[in-house]
Amino acid sequence: MSDYLIRGIALEGRVRAFAVQTTSITEELSRRHQTTPTATAALGRTVAAGLLIGAMLKGEEHLIIQVKGDGPIGQIVVDANAKGEVRGYVDNPLVNPPLKENGKLDVSAAVGTEGFLYITKDLGMKEPYKGSVPLVSGELAEDFTYYFAKSEQTPSAVALGVLVDKDHSILASGGFVIQLLPGLTNDEIVVIEDMLASLPSFTSMLDGGLSLEEILQTVLPSVEIMDQMDVVFRCKCSRDRVETTLISLGKAELQEIHDDDGFAEVVCHFCNEAYRYDREDLQRMIDL
Repeated sequence: MSDYLIRGIALEGRVRAFAVQTTSITEELSRRHQTTPTATAALGRTVAAGLLIGAMLKGEEHLIIQVKGDGPIGQIVVDANAKGEVRGYVDNPLVNPPLKENGKLDVSAAVGTEGFLYITKDLGMKEPYKGSVPLVSGELAEDFTYYFAKSEQTPSAVALGVLVDKDHSILASGGFVIQLLPGLTNDEIVVIEDMLASLPSFTSMLDGGLSLEEILQTVLPSVEIMDQMDVVFRCKCSRDRVETTLISLGKAELQEIHDDDGFAEVVCHFCNEAYRYDREDLQRMIDL
């Protein structure tokens, strides 16, 4: 089944719910960037978060997530929009810390526990909205939970997960956000918290055959699904865009590349696509 995202409400609109399946997207990112299982999990979790937050935007609005921890993975960058399109990369795709004692991937060891989570939203205003919070665990779901509470003042429960098979293929990937809005009683909050505390992991439910709708109904039996949309990996790079960037270097630098190397190769961070320009291409750019 194609990756998709759903939005819903519960308790007469006093709870918002979002859930996303990103198994195919995470598989493609893993293939493009040749990530280790731990790097795949870190990038996949952040990609799921990007799509979930992107679903809270509208129109042409988009966002960039940067996770800058002190771990060996370096920076995680994800670019997502309101249309369900996403791309992303990590600085060090080969990071490979030992497994935890329980045999699970140690994402926190890769990301680090000191650093910051930055989210920049382009909402079509003169200046983008920028929010940041310190990392609280490096496991990422807890870090995004903290972001919602501190930067957006919205109490939220965030679940993010990537289940990697022994052959490094992706069995399940995605996550959900449950947001508690004004008007909830303490008793209602306690019931939701108890349901969340008793849940199996998101990826185990997804891998076990549950749909996103069924997963949300497990947490919020009264949830009403409002809409659904496909989500996809999509990069904005193209040969023409890269050429424009090369031209912006100026004729002198292009001439130097032309004379010394005879070609230019540019690799996109987000999709790992390589664009090669030979001596004739460079001369054409110089002659413009």
